[in-house]
Amino acid sequence: MMAIYKKYLKLNIDGSSIGLEQGGGQNNYFCTPKGAGVIGWAGADGIHFCFIRGFGEMVFAVSPMNTPGNYVYPLAQNFKDFLRLLLACGHTAALEQAWCWDQTQFDEFLWENTPTAEQTATLAIIREKLSLTPIERPFAYIKDLQAGFDYSRIRYTEDYYDFIPAEPQMPEWQVYFDGSFRGRHGRERAGKEISLNRQFVWGNEAWSIPAIYICSKGLVVDFCLQVSPQRIGAFIDKWKLSADSEGTGFTDEQRMQFVTEDPLNINMNPKAVLNGTELSSPHGCGLSWNPCSPEGNSLEAESAVQHYGLDPGQGYAIWRSAFPWKTKRKPQIKTLSLVLIQEPVAIAGPSFRVSLPGEQIELEHPSTGEKYTLTVQEYEPQKFSAQHFNDPNREFPLHCTMMSYTILPDSPAGAFTVADCVPSDRPRQKHTYPNAPQVTSSVCCIGIIGYADGPTAIALNGGNGAKVRAACSALHFEPVDEVEWRIVFYEKKCEDMAVKLI
Repeated sequence: MMAIYKKYLKLNIDGSSIGLEQGGGQNNYFCTPKGAGVIGWAGADGIHFCFIRGFGEMVFAVSPMNTPGNYVYPLAQNFKDFLRLLLACGHTAALEQAWCWDQTQFDEFLWENTPTAEQTATLAIIREKLSLTPIERPFAYIKDLQAGFDYSRIRYTEDYYDFIPAEPQMPEWQVYFDGSFRGRHGRERAGKEISLNRQFVWGNEAWSIPAIYICSKGLVVDFCLQVSPQRIGAFIDKWKLSADSEGTGFTDEQRMQFVTEDPLNINMNPKAVLNGTELSSPHGCGLSWNPCSPEGNSLEAESAVQHYGLDPGQGYAIWRSAFPWKTKRKPQIKTLSLVLIQEPVAIAGPSFRVSLPGEQIELEHPSTGEKYTLTVQEYEPQKFSAQHFNDPNREFPLHCTMMSYTILPDSPAGAFTVADCVPSDRPRQKHTYPNAPQVTSSVCCIGIIGYADGPTAIALNGGNGAKVRAACSALHFEPVDEVEWRIVFYEKKCEDMAVKLI
């Protein structure tokens, strides 16, 4: 495999456009391992790539700006695979950052950073001159390699151990209207705290509003949900969670159930009523404290628990809502109450297959047991025009199936959706070389008029008083013979509640 590296050097490629420039004159960093042989530089933040003596042909990334303990990590078993990863992703930036991302973040980065003309030309030289093809699942490849690697084997110079910073300090408690638990955005002044410790029960759960904050732009309210460690532990055991696997690797049905059952998930949209005027919250932020995994709690969560005098042996979900003033000047607070409104949660219903108008399917609500009858009105394949997609460098799937239907008993808008059980095909990169391998993008962001129910519910009489609704299947490059549909119900678990504060 080292022969590939020698061939690559003989090509004398300018790899700066793909984050692999030659580093003549550049010095090693404090975190460059002992025995490292640098093979290229990313061109930003001192990031470089190397072989390390004692690890054979494995390729490593060195990132001096990362957090302690995350400076060095493997990227590829050998240089050939490293180049194949580059062909799949277009730039070393995606490879270097994969260690701290999940699949969705990795896919979104690739989608937002498609190769430029210069990068495409450089990659074409590597592909053709070295007869290489892109790795099919780059993210999975990198994660599998890093998961099985023993980082304790890496040795560093004395500079490394002198440089490692001290433990991070607890942040000062300040609350800002446009900020988060981590601090402010800009030069905004911190809000004035008014301690309340208003306790109440909502949905059979123990809540409190420990404080509100008066800011120049509006009112900030902290909501605190207390959760017993027994509930959290039972949830962790049921879903077999760990620090590395929490909330990942689930089917759509499991993911919906996971979110619904998560005891530390706050799912609400509160409103404030100030001096008789209703205020909505355009933004908010949250954090949680998990006594079952104290090592995974953030400093911000620890700071909140300490500031509000909460019992660290209990679990907490804290949500911060910001309510902008409706007056030019900060008003005097005479009366203040909050209306707690729970957002409907998604509950996966049964899946089904149909193919002809007139077919009827009996469906049952998974939590209430209520029976519904879905009747197909129209069912036909359709093909979108390529003009709907304006990316000249990609090919998009165009084939889908459209279904119109009625459902009895009829339900109000937002009570359910009907959608395809499978995702759309991923867009493909166009190639100017007829024999070039086809690379499929790892993410698909396609907006379809007619997806699920919302945008295309047609307010027509279906002959029995029910509205005719429409659903669009996933998009594919080739027509599909059969679509498996899923009905998803949305319901609130508890009624709205008003809480008087002042």
